[in-house]
Amino acid sequence: MAIKAKSDDVEHGEALPAAVEQWLATHVAGYEGPGTLHKFGFGQSNPTYRLRAASGDYVLRRKPFGPLLPKAHAIEREFRVLDALRDSGVPVPRVHCLCENVTLLGAAFYVMDFVEGRIFYDQRLPGLDAGERAAIFDAMNAAVASLHSADPTQIGLSDYGRPERFLERQVQLWTRQYRASEGERCEAMERLIEWLPQHLPSDQLPRIFHGDLRLDNMIFHPTEPRVIALLDWELSTIGDPLADFAYHAMAWRVGADLFRGFDDLDRPALGIPQEDEYVGRYCERTGLDRIDHWNFYLAFSLFRVGAILQGVWKRAQDGQASAVDAGVVGAKSHPLAEIGWRIAQGDPPSESQLAVRQDRENGRA
Repeated sequence: MAIKAKSDDVEHGEALPAAVEQWLATHVAGYEGPGTLHKFGFGQSNPTYRLRAASGDYVLRRKPFGPLLPKAHAIEREFRVLDALRDSGVPVPRVHCLCENVTLLGAAFYVMDFVEGRIFYDQRLPGLDAGERAAIFDAMNAAVASLHSADPTQIGLSDYGRPERFLERQVQLWTRQYRASEGERCEAMERLIEWLPQHLPSDQLPRIFHGDLRLDNMIFHPTEPRVIALLDWELSTIGDPLADFAYHAMAWRVGADLFRGFDDLDRPALGIPQEDEYVGRYCERTGLDRIDHWNFYLAFSLFRVGAILQGVWKRAQDGQASAVDAGVVGAKSHPLAEIGWRIAQGDPPSESQLAVRQDRENGRA
């Protein structure tokens, strides 16, 4: 989606059908063909292409061909949220059009800008110096905070999801998903399944919940430490922004071998902020005094990822996995759950360490 692709990310071009060319000329301002589609190596859930045309480069994202599960591959929702965020200050690619006429391309699709920039796949940011790393992390924090500061009711997204009992329903959902794919008993998962429903925080102010706020779902300016586009909106809804942020912040609690984290690194030497600093900046930017129940949000996020990876493991065992390393990836489910359970029991830093600096309020220098 809207990325600066490496040469091995894009397959050889495929000419657009004449009917699609005509449709694009009518619905994309300034479009001039002929256009060719070049498939990216990512975005397999909804196939994604770089559309090269005489008028410039775009990105085309479509549903898969053939029968689809209900509510899956809902590119209409992706288009809607991106279109709603267009003038909100949240960095997103500009979308041009949504085509629901499946006779044109064989599936519904939408077209958005191709955004030229940098994508980092390793959260340790090798190749950057400490100052550059610090700036990238601060830019990432600012982008997430801008998303969670947007009021969905002000941009036409009040009915984009069901915020009521969001966390309760999420815990139930991922418990069901885990049960459907569990293998050998994992004591930590069992304890989390029991603990999470008993410690649900009150519903937060409803905000746009991205669902996958990873570093590699962000495009950075080619030369500046600034996020210019948030990508991969297929899990987005309206929900608790703190659950979204905690998923984003899990890297501080896991090592590189589990979830591309940096728990085992010398963060100050590398220019990576400490967890309390990073959470504090998010709070300042979103107007929060502090995050209560931070350990719950982290434990839930690790539980959720553990349930997802358990499904990956099960598909690998059944011979249905699409990735060759699915078994290795899926085997990380239990270790992540064990970290989640330790956090649920109060693994530091505690909530008291995560209060935003209160210098003005309490008079400390």
